[in-house]
Amino acid sequence: MILLDNVVKYYPGDKEPALDHVSLSIKPKEFVFLVGKSGAGKSTLIKMLTREEKPTSGKIMVGGIDYDYLKKRHIPHLRRRLGVVFQDYKLLPNRTVHENVAFALEIVGVSNSEIKRTVPKVLELVGLADKGHKFPAELSGGERQRVAIARSMARQPKILIADEPTGNLDPETSWGIVRLLEEINNFGTTILITTHDEQIVNQLRKRVITIRNGKMIGDQKNDGHYDLDAIRTRIVKRPLATAKHTAPTADEIRRATNSRPITAQGAVRPTPRRRVI
Repeated sequence: MILLDNVVKYYPGDKEPALDHVSLSIKPKEFVFLVGKSGAGKSTLIKMLTREEKPTSGKIMVGGIDYDYLKKRHIPHLRRRLGVVFQDYKLLPNRTVHENVAFALEIVGVSNSEIKRTVPKVLELVGLADKGHKFPAELSGGERQRVAIARSMARQPKILIADEPTGNLDPETSWGIVRLLEEINNFGTTILITTHDEQIVNQLRKRVITIRNGKMIGDQKNDGHYDLDAIRTRIVKRPLATAKHTAPTADEIRRATNSRPITAQGAVRPTPRRRVI
């Protein structure tokens, strides 16, 4: 599960927040589009989830991890639980396709024998079984994005975040990438995609969350459309005084989501039980 509760983010020197009291929850196995104009706050929200940035206030929980307990030394363990795909691929240019995917496993200490078994499987999943010996410069844009997806899936994350994964691709190639993400979602992985591609959003009819000026103004949970004004599903915010009394407490959220703090070894530490007197 992904959960944000009343998240606010100010960058130093800014008078207006990049995120303004954003609250949302994404269930396991959902497929969600996050849309909005450039500067709306989409990238900031993604950086909150990957812990590149910390919120000014509010609560974040991802995959059972309560970010209130997340120390700096634990962040690499968090990111190993998430698959992240970027618009510019971020591949290692001097390594082959096979080596790029293998590297994601090497850095977390996976054995060589397990790497040899896993890499061919994920390359086959993304349709690149015959491209393992190629270097990124020898691939098309769509193929590079597939390598990036393979690398992100090598550790079998429960959540895959794709930040404008089709931004540099032509329409036909873009559809191939989106269909691949749909297939991964069908295997049980939660998918969150930021995009400006109106055609893809409108044809897939998935859940669509709309951000404008740092505020979440729409959440079309079913049959979603690309609607930057969110006219169909405008959200009415409660006054802060009311929200203060009705918003769930941290303990209530943890109990509802079964979340617990992450340990230094990357494992999850159970939340202590309350004593009953």
